[in-house]
Amino acid sequence: MKRNVELVVISDVHLGTYGCKAKELMRYLNSIQPKTLILNGDIIDIWQFKKSYFPKAHLKVIKKILSLATKNTDVYYITGNHDEMFRKFTDFELGNLKVCNKICLHIDDKKTWIFHGDVFDASVQHSKWIAKLGGKGYDLLIVINNIVNWFLEKVGKEKYSFSKKIKNNVKKAVKYIGDFELTASELAIDNHYDYVVCGHIHQPQIRKVSNKKGSCIYLNSGDWIENLSALEYHDKEWKIFYYEEHKHLLKDDATDEIQDISSTDLLKIVTNFAE
Repeated sequence: MKRNVELVVISDVHLGTYGCKAKELMRYLNSIQPKTLILNGDIIDIWQFKKSYFPKAHLKVIKKILSLATKNTDVYYITGNHDEMFRKFTDFELGNLKVCNKICLHIDDKKTWIFHGDVFDASVQHSKWIAKLGGKGYDLLIVINNIVNWFLEKVGKEKYSFSKKIKNNVKKAVKYIGDFELTASELAIDNHYDYVVCGHIHQPQIRKVSNKKGSCIYLNSGDWIENLSALEYHDKEWKIFYYEEHKHLLKDDATDEIQDISSTDLLKIVTNFAE
């Protein structure tokens, strides 16, 4: 039985990369019935897109999203830096599917500001080639990490995250995350928002930020590369959903996929966007 959820935010899925956990995301999406689904950037990784690598599991996620949009779920696709090609389609609407750069919602009388967050990243804004190179290095690190974790599972050991270890131990990475959260929160406070919701930094979070001007709740949906996380809002409460904590409750169920779009045709559509 599917869970009814008022609002779900996912980001940083990076479909089309080796590190993407598309099968796990599909299981999660098949377990919920959201009134509103917000895709907060970097869903399809156009930067690293290759025709030779876009598995059926990745295409199924796109089909599922389209399926939700045809079944009374409002779907917002907010563009990020890895899928910036879609920014030329800003304000495009097709039924319940809308493409935008940011959205402002009123959730139970609370002003909510939702955007990806790459606007705060100087490397993306001013040295895009460096950011793209970093993205390829990150993807390679995830591939190596997946191989290591496969061996660890075989010998009964716990999984290990190279990138989390690096983030937690490199002072610059820790400072970057802290600065990102503070910058987003202070801008939200200045503009009288109660909630600010971001992605981009692959760091799930819910915390209150206060300064002399006021306070807001900062939220981040994390990613579907390492954390496998999403934000859920239901019964006037925000929660972070972690796949690893709930995977034993999720069933494989792909019966409600869209059937009138073949995987081949869908890949052609994605390829046209990427070129």
